[in-house]
Amino acid sequence: MPLYSLACANRLRLARAFTLTPLALCLAQAAAAQTAAGETAVQLQEVRINASTEKDMGFAPVEAQTASKAPMRRLETPQSISVVTREQMESRQITNVQQALQTVAGVSPVNFGRRGFDDINIRGFRSTESILVDGLVQSPGMWAKLQPYGYERFEVLKGSASVLYGQVQPGGIVNAVSKRPKKEALNEVGVEVGSFGQRTLQADINRPLSESGKSALRINAQVSNADDPTQFVYRKDRWFAPSLSLDLGPQTDLVLFATYSQSQWMRQQGISPYGTVLPNRNGTLSRTLFTGDPSFGGYDVESKTVGYTLEHKMSEAMTFRQNVRYETEKGTGNFISNLALQANQRLQNRQATRQYIDYDLLATDTSLLSRFEALGVKHQLVTGLDVRSGHTYQGQRRCTIGALDLFNPVYGMAATCPTNLTSDAPEKLTVAGLYAQDQIKFGQGWTALVGMRRDWSTNEINDRLVKKQTRQKDSATTLSAGLVYEFKPGWSAYGSYGESFLPVSGQTFGGSAFAPETGKQWEAGIKYEAPGGQLTGSLAVFDLVRENVTTADPVNTGFNVQTGQQRARGLEAELGADLKNGWKLTSAYTYTQTKVTRDNNAAIVGLPLNLTPRHTLTAWATYKLPQYPRVTLGLGGRYVSEQIGSYPFTLPSYFVADVSVSYVGENYRITAGVKNVFDRAYYDGAINANVVSPSLPRNFSVGLTYFF
Repeated sequence: MPLYSLACANRLRLARAFTLTPLALCLAQAAAAQTAAGETAVQLQEVRINASTEKDMGFAPVEAQTASKAPMRRLETPQSISVVTREQMESRQITNVQQALQTVAGVSPVNFGRRGFDDINIRGFRSTESILVDGLVQSPGMWAKLQPYGYERFEVLKGSASVLYGQVQPGGIVNAVSKRPKKEALNEVGVEVGSFGQRTLQADINRPLSESGKSALRINAQVSNADDPTQFVYRKDRWFAPSLSLDLGPQTDLVLFATYSQSQWMRQQGISPYGTVLPNRNGTLSRTLFTGDPSFGGYDVESKTVGYTLEHKMSEAMTFRQNVRYETEKGTGNFISNLALQANQRLQNRQATRQYIDYDLLATDTSLLSRFEALGVKHQLVTGLDVRSGHTYQGQRRCTIGALDLFNPVYGMAATCPTNLTSDAPEKLTVAGLYAQDQIKFGQGWTALVGMRRDWSTNEINDRLVKKQTRQKDSATTLSAGLVYEFKPGWSAYGSYGESFLPVSGQTFGGSAFAPETGKQWEAGIKYEAPGGQLTGSLAVFDLVRENVTTADPVNTGFNVQTGQQRARGLEAELGADLKNGWKLTSAYTYTQTKVTRDNNAAIVGLPLNLTPRHTLTAWATYKLPQYPRVTLGLGGRYVSEQIGSYPFTLPSYFVADVSVSYVGENYRITAGVKNVFDRAYYDGAINANVVSPSLPRNFSVGLTYFF
C-alpha cells in the first residue's frame, strides 16, 4: 500500500476509534457516577447542553454558538451571525425554513417552484447543501425538508465557514438547533388550518424523569397535509422526534435522539416565462397552471436519524464534547421539467424523470473546549476532529413525454421510459477534518478569533453504465482570523478573513479530476448591544470570491472545465428589539452586488449572478396591547428589488405584507395570520431559463395551541 494511502487509512481508523469509544465509557461509568454523586457533599456545577428558554425567546438574542461551537456573544463575534428564535417563528406562523429566514440579512430564500426542498442562497451563492442540524452537516442531496416545529432556533453564519464545518458552500451556513429535553415539564398540542387545504396537528411533550430534571424525555411530532394553488400539487408530512437525556452524574450530560420523517408530494416546478414575465403572442398564462402530469406520479421519501450528544466536564477548564448522528434516506421521485418553449409559444417541450435515492451518512464531531488564562490573556480554545462516511445513490431514468399545450392543457399523457437506468453510479464519501479555533481576549475590550483546519476526503464512484470505477482524493488547509474591539460598552468594531473548501466530483475531458471549489471572504462591521439586551444591531460590509467554478468546456461538448470565478460584495444591516413598552421588532436591509468575473461564456462575464436582488428590505414587529395584554398584533413586510442575471428575463421587484393577531388564555393560545395581505402576484425564483416560479397568493391560517 502506498505511504499516502496507509497514512489516510491510519487516520480514519484512529478517527473511528476516537469517535465511538467515549459513549461506551460514559455508559459503563453511569452507575459509578450516580453513586459518587450521591456520596459527595460538594456538587459540581452541571454542564447543560439543553438550550435555555432565554436563548430561544425574544427578537434581540445576544448570544449564538455556531461561530465558535460554543456560546459566544454576538458582540464579540468577528463575523455576521443572525438568530431566528422560536418566538419569532411562532409569531409569524412559519411553516418552512425559507419563511423562517426571510427576516435575515444576506439570505435570499429563493423559490424553485415549491419543488419540495429547502432552497437557500446566502450572499449571492447557493447554500442549499449547507443547512446543518445541531452543528453536523446532512447527507449531500438530501431531499427531506426540515420541519421548523422541531427546532428551537436557526442560526445563520454568513461567509466562508470551513474552519469549523469543513466542506460547505462559500456564502454561509444555516444551523438548525433542535428541541431537546429540559428540566421543566412542558406539554402542548396544537392544531392549525389554513388556505389551500392546510391541516396540521402537532405536539411537544417534555417529561422530567428524575427529581433533578437531568433525566428527561421529550417527544415532538407533527402531521401535516396541504394542497396548493396549482392544480394537482399537494404535500403530506409525517414527522416524529423523540429525545432522552440521561443522568450520568453532575459532570456529564448525554442526550439520545432519533427522528422519523415520511413525506409525499407532487412537485410544482413553475411555468414558462413567456406569458408571465415575458410577452406571449397567445396571451397570458394562468399562474396556477400545472406543467407536469399527475399520472406520472410524485415523490415518496422516508428518512430516519439516530444519534447522541455528549458533554463531559473533565475539569473546571476543560470539557469533552461529542456529537454523533447516523441518518438514512430512501425514496422515489417523479417529476416533469420544462424544456425550451416551441416557436409557436404555445407548446411546451418537457422531459420526464424517475429518480431512485438511497443515502446513508454517519457524521461525528469530537472536540475539547478549553478555557484558560496565560500571561493576562484569556483563551477559549476549541480543538476537534470531525469524520463523515456515507453512501450516496441516485439512479435515474430519463423518459420522454409529449409537449403540453399551455393554453389548453390535456393531462394523462403516457411517458416512455427506458428499461435500463440512464444514470447508475453509487458513491462513497469519506471525510476527516482536524480543526482548532481560539477566542483570545486581551487588553481593554479586544477579542481575537483565529482558526485553522486540515481536511482529507475520498470519493469513490462506481459508474455501472460504463463499468468504470474512480477514486477522487482531495485535501485542503483553510484559515480564518478576526479581530473585535469593544470601543465603548455595547459597541464593537470588527474585521475578519475566512476561507471555504468544497470538493467537486467529476472529471475534465482529459480525465483529470476537478479541483475543489474555494471561497475567500473579507468582512468588516460594527455591532451594538444595549444594556440588558433589549436592543441589538449590526452593520457589515463584505467581499466574497468563489474560485474554481465549473463551466462548460468550449471545445468538448458535454464536458466541463474549471475556469469560472464569481464575486459578491455587499452591505448588510440588522436590528432586533425587545422593548418594555410592548413592542418587539426584527428588521434587515441587504445590498448585494454580484458579478461573474470569469467564465468560458463571454456573454455572461460581467453580469450579475442569477436570483440575487440588489436590494432587500424586511421587517416584522409585534405589539402587545396595553389595554388588553393578552392580545398581540403582528405586522411586517418585505421588499425585494428586481433580479437580473444571465437568464433571458428579469424577475420584477415586489413588496409583500403580512399580518397576525394572537390571544393568550390561561392555558391556550390562538393565533391567526394572513400572508401576502394585498394578494400581490409576483415571481420569486427561476430554476433555469425555461421556467419561473409564481409565489403564493394571499393565504391565511388559524392555529390553536393548548398547554397542560
